[in-house]
Amino acid sequence: MTLKLVIFDVDGTLIDSQAHIVGAMRAAFEGQGLTPPTREETLSIVGLSLPVAIDRLMPGADLALQSALVEGYKDGFMRMRVEGGEALSPFYPGAREMLGSLAARDDLLLGIATGKSRRGMDHLMEMHGLRRLFQTVQVADDHPSKPNPSMIQACLSETGVDTTHAVILGDTVFDMEMGRNAGIPAVGVEWGYHPAENLVTAGAMKVLTHFDQLDNALNEIWG
Repeated sequence: MTLKLVIFDVDGTLIDSQAHIVGAMRAAFEGQGLTPPTREETLSIVGLSLPVAIDRLMPGADLALQSALVEGYKDGFMRMRVEGGEALSPFYPGAREMLGSLAARDDLLLGIATGKSRRGMDHLMEMHGLRRLFQTVQVADDHPSKPNPSMIQACLSETGVDTTHAVILGDTVFDMEMGRNAGIPAVGVEWGYHPAENLVTAGAMKVLTHFDQLDNALNEIWG
């Protein structure tokens, strides 16, 4: 039996964390006396590592201001987590059931490639009881920002799966481009933070409208 690997993005793919992310970014900018980016602007950078995301939102800012915004975002995110708990980052409909179904298969391994920090990902996994489901978890602390293929390459290395038997599932163009850069198929989801047509342009082989479609998409990719 040939093992296959399904790698998941987190924010915008498995977890609807937009209220949490937008709120933390607003707190970071307001803490520096700046006008916060719009919701659309903030969601456009979800998936990137935080320093890269801040640079996209505040190009030309000096390093001291960028650093202050990064720390302000982290502080705001942690404060909101304490106040809001699990309600701030709920699963998308069908996500938890889909993960349980895939994890029960003998021929599949599951992985994560996320722009979250290790601390943030550890908290999320404990909160939702996810740790046992994933054989490899890659976070922003240990890799260059998406769309660099480093996270996918680490997932492949840790599981021993080759590129022909792996796929990335995500909601942003950065996920699609990361898959392309790593040489594996990318599947998009339309319920996340980037428009479906942008995902297709970035290389998505298919864009799902519901998690129920994932099994068929995997069968189409692997035959």
